[in-house]
Amino acid sequence: MVSTETVETEAGTARVTWHHAGKPRLVLAVGHGAGGGIEARDLQALAAVLPGHGVSVALVEQPWRVAGRKVAPAPKTLDVGWRGIWPAVAAPGLPVISGGRSAGARVACRTATELGAHAVLALSFPLHPPGRPEKSRADELLGAGVPTLVVQGGNDTFGRPDEFPAGDYALVEVPHGDHGFAVPKRAGVTPQETMEAVTAGVVGWIASPG
Repeated sequence: MVSTETVETEAGTARVTWHHAGKPRLVLAVGHGAGGGIEARDLQALAAVLPGHGVSVALVEQPWRVAGRKVAPAPKTLDVGWRGIWPAVAAPGLPVISGGRSAGARVACRTATELGAHAVLALSFPLHPPGRPEKSRADELLGAGVPTLVVQGGNDTFGRPDEFPAGDYALVEVPHGDHGFAVPKRAGVTPQETMEAVTAGVVGWIASPG
């Protein structure tokens, strides 16, 4: 079952699209990146698969996106929007995994502890701007303070898996994937197989205790 609600935040009106599990035990609240919305393939794949594993998925559209603006605001404003939607995603009374892709992953990491997130799912975490490894955002990832899974494309220009520092988090590599988990044809892997790699990694992680 799918339902949609709007949520008023201090950053404006956000929108939450729920993909409900029949007998949910967890909620995954997941936000989009700075360059796209909840139509991203990985977010849609998770929304299709996870309810069958007892996880209700809340796809969160930040206020700037709902308002039709093309450019994301500053990180501080993104955090304000995320804080504002939290009571809605926590309303079912279940543990909430805070998640996001790219810029949304950074938001999830920065706010996890204060919001009481059960865990963090970071899809395509932008470890650094492309070609600027010295501009590391590793401190945000390492500071999440809760169990964390990073799902990262093997060819992500914002940070390949082998660039990530050692830390108390799990990492699933999506072979040949770029920042949007697109894979070149020469890799011999279909888009469907790539999305299956993403969802299988997440399902395996949430099945573990804690």
